[in-house]
Amino acid sequence: MKQRILFLVAMLMLVLAGCSSAGEESATTETTAEPVTITGTNGEVTLDAPAKKVVALEWTYAEDLLAVGVQPAGMADIEEYGNYVNIEPQLDDTVADVGGRQEPNLEAIAALEPDLIIGVSFRHDAMLADLEKIAPTVIFNPYPEDESIDLYQEMETTFKEIAKAVDKTAEADKVLADLESDYEEKAAEIEAANLKTKDVILTLAYTGPQAPEIRVFTPNSMASIILERIGLNNVHQPDQFEVFGSSTFNVEGLVKYEDANYLYTVPDEDNIYENQLKGNKVWENLAFVEEGRTYDLGPATWLYGGPLSAKTLMNQITEVMVNN
Repeated sequence: MKQRILFLVAMLMLVLAGCSSAGEESATTETTAEPVTITGTNGEVTLDAPAKKVVALEWTYAEDLLAVGVQPAGMADIEEYGNYVNIEPQLDDTVADVGGRQEPNLEAIAALEPDLIIGVSFRHDAMLADLEKIAPTVIFNPYPEDESIDLYQEMETTFKEIAKAVDKTAEADKVLADLESDYEEKAAEIEAANLKTKDVILTLAYTGPQAPEIRVFTPNSMASIILERIGLNNVHQPDQFEVFGSSTFNVEGLVKYEDANYLYTVPDEDNIYENQLKGNKVWENLAFVEEGRTYDLGPATWLYGGPLSAKTLMNQITEVMVNN
């Protein structure tokens, strides 16, 4: 009898030890997440663990999250984003709108209890202290004044930092690798199209205070580098470094580029080509107009953004250049 009691006691101790061990393993598993450090224009920001709930205050950074399979918890100016940014995947219904990009709603952000807030320097530097009271905040600058860094390089660097913040580095590497393959494929299509010239300028036009204004993208812009990756040649060489990646011209300023192909996007509600420039002798006598070498990318063309926008733009450019 005594031996039996001792046996039962021993078995009970083993069970208790097993439970204790399992509990320790569970606790260990729950705390294995390592701290992660990301770097923005406001320096290094360290999170105790990869972020699960992120608020993006700029469209590009929401796109970066979507590209690695993460829906932001909150985002600024969702309605306007849908009017401009044409990518897949889309935002789902769980994403909360936290106000405008310029002046986001701090109370709405705080209510989400985010692990990380991502802002952009030219909008959110002034409110950084307020944002940091809510959650760790990283700020990026898509328009560095360092001439050695083009805007495509900046896009890639920021994309990788955001992916690291949410523990999606491998996914980000795949997105960029797939994008490189897409460039090669589209470059082959452009090569096979037998264009009269591969020289181009890429423009965004709108009504200015006195006359139509035409934004011509510079070689350091993200959009121009996408052109180059698919085998086209941006002939616009600005007289000075343009930090925002574009120079502004009136129609007379286009004369020196009339031998190139003219790529453009213009909003339907402000179509200067159908309104102010219709019948304009300077415009209608440009070689690319006379020879039918103007290529409309459509009004829903976003010339900024992250890797998903880069893919969309590449596809739009190839479609109009090859099939028109």
